[in-house]
Amino acid sequence: LGKAAVDSGLKVMTGEQHGLSQRQGSIYVHFRLGDPISPLIPYGKADMMIAMEASEALRYIEYLKDDGVVIMSNRIMPSVTETKSVVQDKEKKTKYLDVSQIVERLKKITNRVVLLDSLDLAIKAGNPLTENSVLIGATVACADFPISAQEVKKAVLELVPPKTIDANSKAFDLGCNVCSECLKT
Repeated sequence: LGKAAVDSGLKVMTGEQHGLSQRQGSIYVHFRLGDPISPLIPYGKADMMIAMEASEALRYIEYLKDDGVVIMSNRIMPSVTETKSVVQDKEKKTKYLDVSQIVERLKKITNRVVLLDSLDLAIKAGNPLTENSVLIGATVACADFPISAQEVKKAVLELVPPKTIDANSKAFDLGCNVCSECLKT
């Protein structure tokens, strides 16, 4: 997205958190387009959120503005702290949140939730490692996304390893198609 923004003449600023994924932690990136004065998005001001894991969308929902768009994978990978409490519950009363519960909570903020099986779509594209391209394709299919799908796809395909161009292209298109269908309803 950053390359596509720069290639389109837009100013872009990002703020990333590094390191926690190697410790089973959460990672988030703030991505701002236009004329940003800070890389960080204030609470309640994000137009869109992309989540590779469903509970991550819920974890960072305070950044999304009312009626913003959530693009998220349907996968749930419980955190170590959540897994510990479930495993230690000998009476089996503690349960993980499921995707429908997460969507229900997200819909208190916005009805614009696009839930997709990004891993299944990546596999259909020919490479399970193309989930990012699926989610980016879904992102640019949103009507109010400021960069054309063609420009973003071009940037994605310039950045991926040459042997994965076909799979990433298919993954991008599948994500784009799923999001277009979801937002029509």
